[in-house]
Amino acid sequence: MMALSVSALALLVASAAPAQEQRKPPTPSQAIRGSFANLNKEVLAMAKDFPEDKYDYRPGKDVRSFGEVIIHIVSGNAFAAKAGRGEKAQWDELDAKDYKTKAEMVAALEKSIDDASATLKATPDEKFATTLFPWMAVIEHEAEHFGQLNAYYRVNGLVPPQSRPHQKSNY
Repeated sequence: MMALSVSALALLVASAAPAQEQRKPPTPSQAIRGSFANLNKEVLAMAKDFPEDKYDYRPGKDVRSFGEVIIHIVSGNAFAAKAGRGEKAQWDELDAKDYKTKAEMVAALEKSIDDASATLKATPDEKFATTLFPWMAVIEHEAEHFGQLNAYYRVNGLVPPQSRPHQKSNY
């Protein structure tokens, strides 16, 4: 009976170890990489989904249009890629007027995501123990515009992709 109890206890302890590992919070590098990837995935889905004839929608005279917000996010990703590589970088705002179509804006967003993601992937995990720059600032900034784009959807009578019943948001 004692041998059975010891075996049962050993089995219980062994099965609990993987459960504890699953509950471990992400490391700073995992959290930054995951947040950056998930947020950009959501914004890219919106950029691809939003009707092209509404890309010039703006809720007020001095507020960016949907397309201008997308290009503003591209600017942030470009900044993150440069700064993340250690290059001298300042926020160089791209001009949305240089992008004539939804397809051009989506392509620019995809390229900016790829470039910044490559820089982020190449960043050693140890670096995140000393600084989260520029990633945390860019993630926070893009998250604000993600909310703004959600509002643009709703004001136009549309449901954002991540809010549709068949979609699962990463948030």
